[in-house]
Amino acid sequence: MERRKLLQGAGAIAAVAAAGGFTLAHSAAMPDQQRPRGMARGLTVLNIRRNGAYELAVKTDKGILLVTEAAKTLNVHAPATVDNLLQNEDGPSLNALVDAALKSSSARSAFIKEDGIEYGPIVTHPEKIVCVGLNYRKHAQEIGAPIPKAPVLFSKFNVALNHHKGTIKLPVEVAKKFDYECELVMIIGKEARNVSEADALSYVAGYCTGNDFTARDLQLETGGQWLIGKTPDQFAPLGPYMVTADQINPDNLKLETRVNGETRQSSNTSDFIFNSRQMISYISHYITLRPGDIIFTGTPEGVIQGKPKDQQVWLKPGDKIACSLEKLGELTFELV
Repeated sequence: MERRKLLQGAGAIAAVAAAGGFTLAHSAAMPDQQRPRGMARGLTVLNIRRNGAYELAVKTDKGILLVTEAAKTLNVHAPATVDNLLQNEDGPSLNALVDAALKSSSARSAFIKEDGIEYGPIVTHPEKIVCVGLNYRKHAQEIGAPIPKAPVLFSKFNVALNHHKGTIKLPVEVAKKFDYECELVMIIGKEARNVSEADALSYVAGYCTGNDFTARDLQLETGGQWLIGKTPDQFAPLGPYMVTADQINPDNLKLETRVNGETRQSSNTSDFIFNSRQMISYISHYITLRPGDIIFTGTPEGVIQGKPKDQQVWLKPGDKIACSLEKLGELTFELV
């Protein structure tokens, strides 16, 4: 009943705005504590960089909607950034704005073409970046590792965050064995602590394509310090989009990696050892997950590490990487 009222309210706002009889000023003036909270639904969200700052945008059939521009034109509240959207659980406001903008001729100027926009990482200030290692059966087999009995966890830091069409400056002064890891990334939308597997996916705001870029020599040849092999600057590209969770089955998605146009990884998340519900539930029993936190879910077979040593040709400056996940879009970046 509550959700029906929210949807009816959003539709009414959009309809009145389209008719030109109402500027949404009452919505903009609504106190924060009175606004409905929750996750956005049915949207494809971007974090773009414009005029030197990150801002929230939404991919629509009319083009990329600049949320702050539309909110200003329609005089309605909306989250300004992806971090605001997630951490303030401000999804209903975003849904109402998008509905209104799509129906209002006055918001036409808030839509732009995607060509030429500058992408940002899907999130810029997560409290935590949690990563799950060895989570595909065929990947564990290719590197000769036993199947884990529980999810293997490690982390990255925010300095690793990177974006679609970005670059990674390889730290060649300390490492040589650079490898790709295409991954599904889950983005948390509400606080999760001790959640059940049955309820786990209700805590996810959306999903995106990511790459757990890795320096294998730092990961495996420095006394087992996975962290320094995983979290150098720019080693966590994300994007180009966050697709809201209601549109995705995370446990049945095709994913691929291409290096300079050559397919290196081609698999499906159905090969997960621990599925999405299990990962979230397990992590939440040890670490409180908060809105905006992200979870890298592991990589499938096909990494350079899994090849015979005489066939391991590590990545180098000039290589172009493309990672794609079904329904989530293609993430590209270049090594320099």
